[in-house]
Amino acid sequence: MRTLFIALLLALLEGRATAQTSSLPMSAPTTVSPKASTLRTYALRLKPGQDLRKELLAFAEQHQLRASAILTGVGSLTTASLRLANQPGPTQYKGHFEIVSLVGTLSINGSHLHMSVADSTGRTVGGHLLDGNIIYTTVELVIGEMPELDFRREPDPTYGYQELTVYPAEPQPAKKRTASGKRP
Repeated sequence: MRTLFIALLLALLEGRATAQTSSLPMSAPTTVSPKASTLRTYALRLKPGQDLRKELLAFAEQHQLRASAILTGVGSLTTASLRLANQPGPTQYKGHFEIVSLVGTLSINGSHLHMSVADSTGRTVGGHLLDGNIIYTTVELVIGEMPELDFRREPDPTYGYQELTVYPAEPQPAKKRTASGKRP
């Protein structure tokens, strides 16, 4: 009898917790199926005067990155250009800034990158990374590519924004080999 009572109590509590934590519209799925991939990493350094976002997007194009993420990024800027939360346009800061956080997804199909910077007093501000972030001394990056995945941006009916969707990558054709067995 006691075991039955505890089982019923747990079932009731589980149902109440689920009902209290669900604040999404009814049409939104509450679970996401994760997709796995191996990870290939790239380490690179950007130089003074380069535009951080433009260099990241050019790197994604050059390496045809379909699904990658910024694993770490540190460095310094003379100009920081961010779209702050719930703002329609850019906010630009001039001075010397340390990058204290650089995160996000990077793909030739659309990227979503955030950055936080601190000034000489430690005041920190962050938002969406935009063009116009000019490197002062260096930016050191490690980028992780997930070759078995394909990141895409598609409209989300909940809010209407272009949001991340993750697909399995399409198989790539094998590269031809020469008579010696080497790739041309």
